[in-house]
Amino acid sequence: MSEELKDKTGETVTVEHDEARGAYVISDAAGTDAGRAFYLTGADGERIFHHTEVDEAFGGRGLSRVLVAQSLEGSREQGVTVVPVCPLFVTKLQQTGDDYLARGGQFRKAAGADIDLIKREA
Repeated sequence: MSEELKDKTGETVTVEHDEARGAYVISDAAGTDAGRAFYLTGADGERIFHHTEVDEAFGGRGLSRVLVAQSLEGSREQGVTVVPVCPLFVTKLQQTGDDYLARGGQFRKAAGADIDLIKREA
C-alpha cells in the first residue's frame, strides 16, 4: 500500500494496517487519524470487517471510499479472506467483487457464526 493516495479534495492521505487494534487507519497529510475500518479475526484467519468510521471533521472528502478500498487491497496482498459485515464493505464488494476475485482477492458472505463473533467481541 505504498502508492500515493488522494482524497476528493486532492489532499494526500495514508492508510496503515494497525494489526494490534484490528483496524486499517486513514490519516491526513499531517498524520491525524481521520477514520478506521475495524475487523475481527475469524477462526480461519479471515478478516470480518464489521465497522467503518470517519471523523465528521473529515466528512465529504471521500475518505471512507479510500479506506475501504485500501483495506481490501491490504487483505488481498496478505492473502486473507474478507468477510464483509459493514455495509460499506458489502456495497464495495457487490460493485467490484468480480474484479477483486480476478486480482486474487478472496471474500465470502457473512454467516451467523460471524455475526455471533461480532456480538461477543466487538
